Amino acid sequence: MPTASQTALVNGAVMTPAGVADGRALLIEGSTIVGLVDRADVPAGASVEDMAGGLLVPGFIDTQVNGGGGVLFNDAPTVETIAAIGAAHRPFGTTGFLPTLISDDLDVVDAAMRATEQAIEAGVPGVLGVHIEGPFLNEQRKGIHDADKFRVLDEAAIKLLSSLKRGRTLVTLAPEMTTPDMVRRLAQAGVVVAAGHTNARYETVKAALEAGLTGFTHLFNAMSPLTSRAPGAVGAALENQDAWCGIIVDGRHVDPATLRIALRTRPLDRFMLVTDAMPTVGMADKRFVLQGQAITVEDGVCVGPGGTLAGSDLDMIGAVRNAVSMLGLSLEDAVMTASSAPAAFLGLSAARGAIAPGKAADLVLLDGDRNVVRTWIDGQG
Repeated sequence: MPTASQTALVNGAVMTPAGVADGRALLIEGSTIVGLVDRADVPAGASVEDMAGGLLVPGFIDTQVNGGGGVLFNDAPTVETIAAIGAAHRPFGTTGFLPTLISDDLDVVDAAMRATEQAIEAGVPGVLGVHIEGPFLNEQRKGIHDADKFRVLDEAAIKLLSSLKRGRTLVTLAPEMTTPDMVRRLAQAGVVVAAGHTNARYETVKAALEAGLTGFTHLFNAMSPLTSRAPGAVGAALENQDAWCGIIVDGRHVDPATLRIALRTRPLDRFMLVTDAMPTVGMADKRFVLQGQAITVEDGVCVGPGGTLAGSDLDMIGAVRNAVSMLGLSLEDAVMTASSAPAAFLGLSAARGAIAPGKAADLVLLDGDRNVVRTWIDGQG
């Protein structure tokens, strides 16, 4: 039964796994969704909040966030940096995220993991774990990463990557730079393993998938392409029906036509929107320095020396709108790729990723133009 300690969100539509419900009230108690009821069934003593005719959708989960609000995780892997990144992305609907460290020395990786633990313990809103993107990558597909930081995935690295005590650890690696046994050991330790910055042959990626690899980092970018006689990492990803593929939908990282074709090859709920965001998100200044390289934003894309892509200036609501306008997805499907799909990838479906009883009250209120009006993280708006 509803209690007077609950909050009721009324006068709006609610996007649920069963479809969009209109004229209903969403009940929240503490950090948890209690249920969806008729307006007349809201208890008299409940706190009532007006959605003003907006659409309530599940909060967005971004598994690849390098920075935002003028800060970069690599520059200062601290609790304060994580909090600043989360605060910068929250106005754009991100209610859960993995601060992402690109290739760096293992002592920096260690600092990033310890900061993530501390941030979760301190209750920093939205932080769900950490993404370690490299340094176990292939120089042939390095992108903007500093190849001088690249190293072999050895015993010390396995121990470190398996050490997070709070939250999820996602590791992006090049399968050809390690072995299926090393991938298996990471997966068995609870680490989520993705392929990225890889020049691997199709067969090598297949072996990694069989060993426990479950994701592909920014599909198409910085990976061996699908060609007529060499399917490459892209071919292995598109053939596979179970692993999750992160996609950057900004019209620049990947041509929208290429992404539309990709969406037809495998289940839609195995694609997830990511931003690959840099410090410029939420900032007027669209310049920053990445490991000594000057980066500027051109048409929403961060570009380094020689025109090398260096992440994006994309936010999650922008990615959702682009998925609708560029890829032809319905708003419901676009939201799914920004919420329930990444939640499933991280093994968090029981707690997050949808508006349903028992799940965390991570919510985004959109207006008629699909702008973010308000967010709630664990019931706090």
